[in-house]
Amino acid sequence: MSTFQRIAVLGGGAWGTALANAAARAGRDVVLWEFDREQAEKLIRDRVNTLYLPGIALEEAVTPVNDMAAIADADAALFVVPAQAMRATAVSAAPHLKTGAPAISCAKGIERGSLAFMSEIIGAALPGNPVGALSGPSFAVEVGRGLPAAVTIAVKNEWIAADLARALFSPSLRLYHSDDVIGVEIGGAAKNVLAIGAGIAAGRGLGESAGAAFIARGFAELRRFGAALGGRPETLMGLSGLGDLVLTATSTQSRNFSHGVAIGRGEAPEGKLAEGAFTAQALVDLAEKRHVDMPIARAVRDVLERTISVGEAVETLLARPLTSEE
Repeated sequence: MSTFQRIAVLGGGAWGTALANAAARAGRDVVLWEFDREQAEKLIRDRVNTLYLPGIALEEAVTPVNDMAAIADADAALFVVPAQAMRATAVSAAPHLKTGAPAISCAKGIERGSLAFMSEIIGAALPGNPVGALSGPSFAVEVGRGLPAAVTIAVKNEWIAADLARALFSPSLRLYHSDDVIGVEIGGAAKNVLAIGAGIAAGRGLGESAGAAFIARGFAELRRFGAALGGRPETLMGLSGLGDLVLTATSTQSRNFSHGVAIGRGEAPEGKLAEGAFTAQALVDLAEKRHVDMPIARAVRDVLERTISVGEAVETLLARPLTSEE
């Protein structure tokens, strides 16, 4: 039997709701904390996240709450809030989450300003708790419905990661465990920015050949970035790196890819702003700080910041000096 019987999921968005359902299907008791009181009351009343994951009922073992104190009995916590809200959430959770309970980031991004990864933010707020990351090629609507998916969960103490993988495993969700926390986080953060670029190329009508080249060269940037920050090659080649990039950079289900498609077509992106749009500047800043060349990420950042046009970005990338593939 797993050590982790009661799971707290912090964040009632689409991914948080999906992970809460997944944990419940794995036989865990789940408390789903939602920041917004009105949204939490709707979840409690309707048992459906009509705002972020409509049409998918909460599993019976999921208890929605608005009071952070409700996580006090949790054996582990999954932090599933937007990257730029992670610090405030971790600070709010600190007085309530019991010492020793693993705190796992399920967000994909880098904090602006500090250039900190999510595990660093959580670790600073919760120094008495093992910290880790969960990431991989997965769409919330599919995981929420119980369709098959596989992700990676990493904690520096791999025994904890393995036990959490067992605790969250179900016939529809397979988890691979690792101790390479930074490697898992790098893939999740960088792929969102690169997926916006792939969407821009698709929206611009550059063709499938260009799309494949974009993903391949984007992955080369991800590998260079990962190596500079200490991520292991096998992690970057796995689910949380290449796997997540391929999914996110090819499907209109991806908010980041769709965001880029709209920009490529000269349209205003619809709906909630994609996570990669918040992360782009931080990713480029951190890459420059570590002397990592990431021309695609830089071009995406510049287009998002409107310092260059889409056409100028394409021309700049195609005009780069010829070199060997690396």
